[in-house]
Amino acid sequence: MTTTARMRAFVALAEHGSVRGAAASLFVTESTVSAAVRALAEDVGVPLIERDGRGVRLTAAGRRYAGYARRVLGLLEEGAAAARGEADPEHGRVRLAAVTTAGEHLLPGLLAGFRARHPGVALEVDVAPSDRIWPMLAHHEVDVVVAGRPPSTARDPGASGPPAVRAVRDNVLVVVGAPGADHAPATATWLLREAGSGIRTTLSALLDALGVDPPRLVLGSHGATVAAARAGLGVTLVSREAVRRLLADGELVELDVPGTPLDRPWHVVTHPDATASTGLLLAHVLGTAPWRAP
Repeated sequence: MTTTARMRAFVALAEHGSVRGAAASLFVTESTVSAAVRALAEDVGVPLIERDGRGVRLTAAGRRYAGYARRVLGLLEEGAAAARGEADPEHGRVRLAAVTTAGEHLLPGLLAGFRARHPGVALEVDVAPSDRIWPMLAHHEVDVVVAGRPPSTARDPGASGPPAVRAVRDNVLVVVGAPGADHAPATATWLLREAGSGIRTTLSALLDALGVDPPRLVLGSHGATVAAARAGLGVTLVSREAVRRLLADGELVELDVPGTPLDRPWHVVTHPDATASTGLLLAHVLGTAPWRAP
C-alpha cells in the first residue's frame, strides 16, 4: 500500500470518526483501513490513534498530522490537475465549493454558461456551509470558492500568499417575513440557518447589536428557512436576490429592521496560483454581469 493510500485511509478515519465510517467511504474493508493507519503511524514514528472504548480516536499528534495529510492529498490532486490543464486547459478539471445560497442561486446559471463555452472542462462542485468550504480551499481540496469574504483562517500556512479574490458581485441581506405575521425584532421568532452558516453568524451578530433575545428556530438549510418564513413561522435574514420573486409576488415582505439591509458581496476566491483550466472559469465569470473585478 502506497503512502498516499495510507494517508487517504487516515484522513477518512479523521473525518468520519471511526474505522467503519472510513472503510465505507473508501469502499474497502475495515481491516484495510486499520492496517493502513497502523503502517502510516510506523512511518511517522508516533501513535496517530488510540483506543476510545470500543472505538478509536486521534491522538494529539494524529490531529496535528491530519491537517498536513489533507493538504498533501489536496496538493497532489491539484498538481495533477494543473499539469493536465497546462497541457490542455480545455480538457482540464476545476473543483469548486460554494456556500448554500450561492450554490443554489448563482452557480447553476454561471456553470451552464461556462460548460456551453468549454464543454471539455470537468467540473466538480461541493455545496456546504462556510465553515466547511474555507478549510477545503486551505487544504487544496478545491480550486475555487464562491462565498462571502474569506476569513484569515482560509489561508494555507504553506502557501506563497493569501487566497486571491478574483471577482465580486453585489449581495444585499434583508430581513423578510410573511405578510401580517409578527415582525417585531424582539418578539418574532427568528429562523436560523444550520450551524456553520455565514448568514447564521451574521444574523446572530445583528440580534446582539439590536440588544434583543427573541425566540429562535433552527432549520437545516436556506430553502427551509425561506419556506418557514413564507408559512408565517417567523422572520429570517436572507439574500434579497434569492427571494426576489417571492417579494415581487407578495409571498414575503421586506422588513424595516435597524441595521439592515446589510452589504455582503459575493466573492470568487482561488489559490494565488490558479490552474490554467481555473483561469478559463475566471475569465468566464468576469465576462458575466454583474460579476466584476475586485
